[in-house]
Amino acid sequence: MNATENIESPFHAPFFSVVVTSYNREKLIPRALQSLIQQSEKDWEAIIVDDGSTDNTSAVIEPFLQKGYKITYFRQESKGCAEAKNTGIFLSQGKYITFLDSDDEYTPDHLAKRKAILSENTHIDLLHGGVKIIGSAYVPDRFNTEKMIHLKDCVIGGTFFVERNLALQLKGFGPIPLGHDADFFEKARQLGVLIIKTEYPTYIYHREAPDSLTHAYTVKNKVS
Repeated sequence: MNATENIESPFHAPFFSVVVTSYNREKLIPRALQSLIQQSEKDWEAIIVDDGSTDNTSAVIEPFLQKGYKITYFRQESKGCAEAKNTGIFLSQGKYITFLDSDDEYTPDHLAKRKAILSENTHIDLLHGGVKIIGSAYVPDRFNTEKMIHLKDCVIGGTFFVERNLALQLKGFGPIPLGHDADFFEKARQLGVLIIKTEYPTYIYHREAPDSLTHAYTVKNKVS
């Protein structure tokens, strides 16, 4: 036996940790996961956080867990989207954390495009932007929910790529009823970290369903 055969390979932290949160999305989450495994960039892990679903979510994702992809499944009591994201953050091991809402999807080059930007600009702490909207482009203003605003004036949390240490420093997303993504963004900006926006529209934000998740809210001063 070669003397090196008993030596374990050093741990390789993935470049990306993709946090997929879901609540009763058995009909939609397969589309999201299929778009993830079809990524041209392969240096990623995924953490699916099932926030107390009462449908067949666990059954429909089982085939993805059996195919050898770096996908883990964690089920918790329902705590809401922000807490589900936080669970994914704390379970992650990647250099950058990003998100994929269970009713959305990526184009095949989504992770590759973002890796190129982050690799060429290693001081970026938070990268965001680059979305294709399917359905209504208007959401409630988190400061006045009776007012509708265009998504071009919002930050969209699904597009975030945040350096893991920063996400932990900010203690994830705050437990607020509306706009936790914008709140996270503002806290990061207040720290003075480097935030960059891209326009590559590789995150597909589905808003055509009546119960589409809404996680995009204005920030007080839009950053480009």
